[in-house]
Amino acid sequence: MKLRLILSAFFAGLAFTAWAQQTADVKFEPGNFGTMVSGTITGDEYFDYNLGAKAGQEMFAELQVSDTNGNGVIYFNILPPGSDGAAIYNGSIDGNTARIDLPDDGNYTIRVYLMGNDRDTGKTVGYNLDLSIQ
Repeated sequence: MKLRLILSAFFAGLAFTAWAQQTADVKFEPGNFGTMVSGTITGDEYFDYNLGAKAGQEMFAELQVSDTNGNGVIYFNILPPGSDGAAIYNGSIDGNTARIDLPDDGNYTIRVYLMGNDRDTGKTVGYNLDLSIQ
């Protein structure tokens, strides 16, 4: 009976695994080390921005609300190369400005998402995300 419950919980969890509804690769203009991206998130959507970096470089990311029909409860996480969703920076805990030294070479993901009532009631939040790597 316990095994059946464990397996049921495992497969139920798989059914609710979310995939990014939107993804973009971030490229900097020649001679620049940063850029600003903008977008909107509604409800339980999230947007993944992917960019390559080297170990030891510093990533800066700052997220600001540009418009909302809710409370503007928006955050971002930074996921390291090869992550299954585990973040090295969690905006809902650490705030919407990050300055971190990158531990590995590879492609990092900045995942923008809503939380709380905005997520649960399908509100829309517009944002500007300032990104740089040095």
